Amino acid sequence: MRTPKKSAIRTASAAAPRPADDEIWPRVTREVADDLAVDALVRDRAGKPPFDEVARLQEAGLPALLTAPGTSGRGADWRTACGVIREIAAADGAIGELLAHHCVLSWTSRFLGPAAGPLDLAGRTAEERWLLAGAVEPPRTGSGTAGLTLTPAGGGSYVLDGRRAFASGVTVADRLVVGARCTETGDLLLVLVDPAHPAVLTDPGPERMGQRLAGAGTVTFDRLQVEAGQVLGALPHDEHAVAPYSTLAPLALRLLLVHVALGIAEGALAEARDVSRATQAAPPRPAGGAAPAGDDPYLLLAYGELATSAHTAAAVAERATDALAHGLLAERALDVEERADIAVLVAAAETVANRAAVDITTRVLQLMDPAAAADPHGAGSGFDRFWRNVRALTAPVSPDHRLRDIGDHYLHGTHARLTLLA
Repeated sequence: MRTPKKSAIRTASAAAPRPADDEIWPRVTREVADDLAVDALVRDRAGKPPFDEVARLQEAGLPALLTAPGTSGRGADWRTACGVIREIAAADGAIGELLAHHCVLSWTSRFLGPAAGPLDLAGRTAEERWLLAGAVEPPRTGSGTAGLTLTPAGGGSYVLDGRRAFASGVTVADRLVVGARCTETGDLLLVLVDPAHPAVLTDPGPERMGQRLAGAGTVTFDRLQVEAGQVLGALPHDEHAVAPYSTLAPLALRLLLVHVALGIAEGALAEARDVSRATQAAPPRPAGGAAPAGDDPYLLLAYGELATSAHTAAAVAERATDALAHGLLAERALDVEERADIAVLVAAAETVANRAAVDITTRVLQLMDPAAAADPHGAGSGFDRFWRNVRALTAPVSPDHRLRDIGDHYLHGTHARLTLLA
C-alpha cells in the first residue's frame, strides 16, 4: 500500500523559515504544543498517519528550525532543539519522536565532515521545508530485515535495493535519509531519496500499542536509481576508522528520545495536576497556613514523589545535553575519551529518564483512572496514552546494557565502543 504524499495537504500560506535566534520561537513552540494537546486523545484513538499534525508543524516552521545550525542563521542550537522537542512531546509524544528523528538526520552532512558530499543537507532541508525520516545506521541483528544495498551503476550513481522498517516519519516524510551497504566496498553509504518515486513503496506499520502517530512504516526500494548528487557521503566499513565525532550521531538520537520520554512524563504529570486541582473541593491554601481539611495527604505524597522523580531525571538529562552540546561544537577536535564521557552521560540519562517516565505515567494512570490502569488498552480518561507512548518508546532499550557500560567505564575507565548503532 502506497501512502499519499504530504504535499497534498500543504497550504500556500505556510510561513517561511525564520532565523533560529528569533525570540518568537518559544512562543511558537508553546502555541503548537497547546494546539496539539487539545485533540491529542482523539487523534491517538484514530491512529491515522500524521498528515494534519505535520501540516501544523510546517505552518509554524518547526521542521526548518530543527535542523543543524548553519551560516544562513537557520537551525537551532542543540539545547534549543532539545527543549522544543521536549515541549512538543509533552503534548504529543509521537510527534515529538517524529521531530527527534528529523532533527538528528538533518545533522548527517555535519557528522560526515570531510567524507560528506557537496549537498548541505541542513540548509537544503530548511530552504525546501522538508521533513526528514529514515535511519543511517545498519539494522540490528535479529531485526527481521537484511538492510539495504547499493550497487554501483557507473558515473558515481548506484541502484538501491532492499526493504527496511523505520520507527518514525516514513509515511509522511518529504525525503528519506538512509544508510545502505555498497556491494563492492562494504562501506556504509548515506543517500537522500524522494519517497514519492515510483520505485519506493511505503507500507504503514501495523497498529502499535503506543506512539501511534509517529508515522512508522516499512519502505521497499525496488531498483531505485540513486544519482551521484544524492549520495551524502560514506562511513568506512572498519569502525576503528570512524572519527569520534561521527559516532555522536546515535548518541544524539538517543538523547533526543530521552527528552521525548521526559516530555511525555511531564505532560502526563501536568495534565493529572490540572484534573486534581479542578476536582479539589477545598478552598485555596492561605499563604503560610495549614493544609485545608480537603487535602488528601496520600495524594500530596504521590505528587511529591512523582514531581521529585521528574526533576531528578530532568537534571541528569540536562547534564548529558550540555556535554553533547560541547561535543557537537568541538566537531573534528573531539577525541575518543571525550566521546566516551559523553556516551556514559547519555546512557545514564537514558536509564534514569526512561525508568522515571515509565513509573510516572504508570502511577498517574493509577491515580486518574484505576479502571484503565487495570486495562490500559481500553477506553478511559485518556491517561492511558501517556503510559502506552512511554512503553512503546522505551521498550527497545535495555537498561542492563546501559548500566553495564556505565559500570565498566566507572570501574575500569573503559571507553565505550565507537559504533554507528543507536
